[in-house]
Amino acid sequence: MEIPCQKRIAVVTGANKGIGLEICRQLLERGVTVVLTARDETRGKAAVSKLNNGGPKDIIFHQLDVADPVSIASLKELIQSQFGRLDILEHDLDSILRAMIQHYEKARECIDINYYGTKRMCAAFIPLLQLSKSPKIVNLSSNYGLLRVIASEAIKSELRDADNLTEERLDEIVCTFLNDFKTDNVKGDTWPTDVSAYKVSKVAISAYTRILARKHTDLCINCVHPGYVITDITWNTGQCTVEEGAKGPVMLALLPDGCPSGQFYCQTELSSFE
Repeated sequence: MEIPCQKRIAVVTGANKGIGLEICRQLLERGVTVVLTARDETRGKAAVSKLNNGGPKDIIFHQLDVADPVSIASLKELIQSQFGRLDILEHDLDSILRAMIQHYEKARECIDINYYGTKRMCAAFIPLLQLSKSPKIVNLSSNYGLLRVIASEAIKSELRDADNLTEERLDEIVCTFLNDFKTDNVKGDTWPTDVSAYKVSKVAISAYTRILARKHTDLCINCVHPGYVITDITWNTGQCTVEEGAKGPVMLALLPDGCPSGQFYCQTELSSFE
């Protein structure tokens, strides 16, 4: 498909269903060219066909596994060769199902997809985003991505210190959690004790967003809690529709130049990391 290069180009991860799929739909409505990605090629292509129902739109599919550097490199090569730049990177990574089972391997997988997957994608695509006139990164966080879910005041103090917290130190904190989880040392006075890996991964994403925004002042980088959305991930027990849940991520992807970076949003409202 030939797509006009002057249009904004967005990559949306985990986009074959739920909020990710709706983000794609709303971006398309606003004239953005979308690269829809998913781990499962069949489901990803089916999602593109669904969005194209009623007539072809400026959307393509590319398989992506954020845990696989080769898969990320393949996507990057596509974006570089076909578009020459990237304008919007939307992370809809939300591996809560792995974290519901409180076993170490599931906890490690959750952290690897939600947190390290976000880091891998940012590291790969920031050079292409820096070629955009209005680059945006939107990281999907959660109401579980707030400092209140961490019991340890010492850890909260470090995570709160946006001016001094480093990526290396954040990695160390995440590794400490995983080590404590592995040795059955997740205590209520330090870490969350229910869906703990999911909560720590989302807090880490929120903190990483602030670090990244401080490091890359030429980019607009924010994170967002989309709301408690009715999706498979919430077993359809949410309180808002996917259309409502996608509004915040889409709004942040299309913010005017000069808007604040390194912020936490609750749906479409600027909120607090606390």
